[in-house]
This record gives sequence, C-alpha cells and structure tokens, in this order.
Amino acid sequence: MRITASKLRENIYRILDEAIKTGLPVEVIRKGTVLRIVPEKRASKLQRLKKRGGYRGDPDQIVHIDWLKGWSEWK
Repeated sequence: MRITASKLRENIYRILDEAIKTGLPVEVIRKGTVLRIVPEKRASKLQRLKKRGGYRGDPDQIVHIDWLKGWSEWK
C-alpha cells in the first residue's frame, strides 16, 4: 500500500494494524522519498525455545536408581 504522509497521520493506528494483520509493508511518500513500514517477522515458538543441556550418562543408571532411599513420609 502506498500512501502520503498526511493519510498516514489521519489513520495511523488503522494503517499500522492492517500492516500487522496482513504482513504487507506500507509505503509512505514524503517529499518525493518513499519510506517503508514493514512488520517484523516473528520467529516460531520452536525457534524461540531456549537451548537446554541434555543428560550425559547411561540411561540405564536412571532407571535403576533406588528412589526409596531419599523418600520419607510426611509427619
């Protein structure tokens, strides 16, 4: 969408909301220069996950741990 700066000023919130909704850039003409308002592409939820360290060792050791040693009843 290509608009003048005056039109942007009149309807700035509607125009910005439309750019966010559609993902299309808005081109604003000001003194013969074209300025672009472009919504930032958001990373997917999987890409935003923090990298965590994994378990290093033998998985069989986890399975055969005696969990009753550290357990006690509530008093």
